[in-house]
Amino acid sequence: MRGHIRSRGKNSWQLQIYTAGPDGKPRRHIETVRGRKGDAQRRLTELLSSLDKGVYMPPGRVTVAEHLRNWLDGYVKTNCSVRTLDGYTSIVEKHLIPALGNIQLKQLQPAAIQHYYGQACATLSRRTVHHQHRVLSQSLKYAVRQGYLGRNPCDMVDAPSPKGKKMRTLTPGEVEILLETAAPSLYYPVIYTALNSGMRQAELLGLRWRDVDLTLLSISVSQVLYKRRGVCEFKEPKTSHSRRRVAMTPKLAIYLREVLQDQQDLFQSLGRRHTDDDLVFNVAGKPIDPNVLSHAFTRLARQSGLEGVRFHDLRHTFASLMLMLGAKPKVISEALGHASVAFTMDTYSHIISGMQEEAMALLDTALPAGVSRKNNVSLTSRVDITVLST
Repeated sequence: MRGHIRSRGKNSWQLQIYTAGPDGKPRRHIETVRGRKGDAQRRLTELLSSLDKGVYMPPGRVTVAEHLRNWLDGYVKTNCSVRTLDGYTSIVEKHLIPALGNIQLKQLQPAAIQHYYGQACATLSRRTVHHQHRVLSQSLKYAVRQGYLGRNPCDMVDAPSPKGKKMRTLTPGEVEILLETAAPSLYYPVIYTALNSGMRQAELLGLRWRDVDLTLLSISVSQVLYKRRGVCEFKEPKTSHSRRRVAMTPKLAIYLREVLQDQQDLFQSLGRRHTDDDLVFNVAGKPIDPNVLSHAFTRLARQSGLEGVRFHDLRHTFASLMLMLGAKPKVISEALGHASVAFTMDTYSHIISGMQEEAMALLDTALPAGVSRKNNVSLTSRVDITVLST
């Protein structure tokens, strides 16, 4: 017999299965299930099924907290960016471990997870709790792959659906007002370039002059600037789609030539040599702090009467204007660095749906007017009469 169940008291059952460890030596796995005997039988079947698939179920009483920390240290640290590791660690230490950390990993039930989500939604946004669900689910999926669990409890949990953030795009008139307000600001060059390129803030702040081709009118995205623990750091773009070439408008190229000349003059006055490795957007030769730029832009938007507009909304504005001007979705998707055209279309579907009336007006001019059924009948009758008379 490879496994059996025995009672440990009221609504408590002990499971035992016999298997071989990684070293080939026989091992016994013991697990306690609380509930009805049918629950214990299902769990035993699950364990035996995992055994048949060659998945080793290691003994021990590893808690959810221990597993989460091992996952962060062993998997996330070696497979994800430092920024992602920081974000996951914050979620694990501040939320998941205090709520679920004391539970044994193999005893973690969907009901316990669902209960936590219900409590968390009372004080946190649905989007925040949904993100916690994603982190927990990824860690438990890893536990399944490693053979620590037979199934992922998160698969049987209904995570809170995040409410989508309302996208704010600027009209051409609003763009003009914003640029007029921002003209005296140190951050006007990066704002103007964001509107003309659709690049992300981190991509713009990491842009070097060697990445800008003012002759071929193109920008190469090859590094980004993030702020981590109070320190600005340059990194490679996160995905292959983010590493891309962005075409420039002639107006943007002309403007950036002026920015380059002004920067070269400034560096010369400071007794410093200007090189291709210098940042396109900087303050006295130093990188622009992302947080400072975001706060400064918020003030400029407020002064322009555009309350609630974020720097990232400049990217949305670029995409919406391109769509309204008839640019092909594939071209826009590549310019934005999206993983697929489908993602671009889904993100800006509300803009596309609003363009249906314009598209129908164009179609109306391309197709001829319809012929009424009465006219068709009359014409047919005349043809029939002509044939009969001959």
